[in-house]
Amino acid sequence: MDELTPLFSITAAAELAGMHPQTLRQYDRLGLVSPTRTAGRTRRYSMKDVVKLREVQRLSSEGLNLEGIKRIVELEEQVDSLTKRVRDLESTLADEILVRSGRRVFAAGAEGDVIPLRAGERAKKSNQVVLWNPLRGILPPSRQHDA
Repeated sequence: MDELTPLFSITAAAELAGMHPQTLRQYDRLGLVSPTRTAGRTRRYSMKDVVKLREVQRLSSEGLNLEGIKRIVELEEQVDSLTKRVRDLESTLADEILVRSGRRVFAAGAEGDVIPLRAGERAKKSNQVVLWNPLRGILPPSRQHDA
């Protein structure tokens, strides 16, 4: 069992959240907290649902309306989903780096050209000064004396 396991009846979840069962039914209709359903269509709440109910109650007591609370809940779920996706991509990237450690690396040159590098090699830095003239834009080093 974990925090997502649907364990609690509507009465038990309402008691844990400090609410009336009718409030939970209303939140379910509005899509604020959507519990799972049994084969007999009764609601079953997880511990995560109870925590969300408490958060909805807290936001409501701070004066937010239910539409605002629903938007906040949706955005928090989106952030959680995107955070998980980033972690998955970072893990995949780390695995790929380990598998392909001998591959070539590339850098972008000053003119947008591609510079191939060996693994561990750094791109050479340019020591040229670039001047900005608001009327002419960026001038290449060969034309900077005209500024």
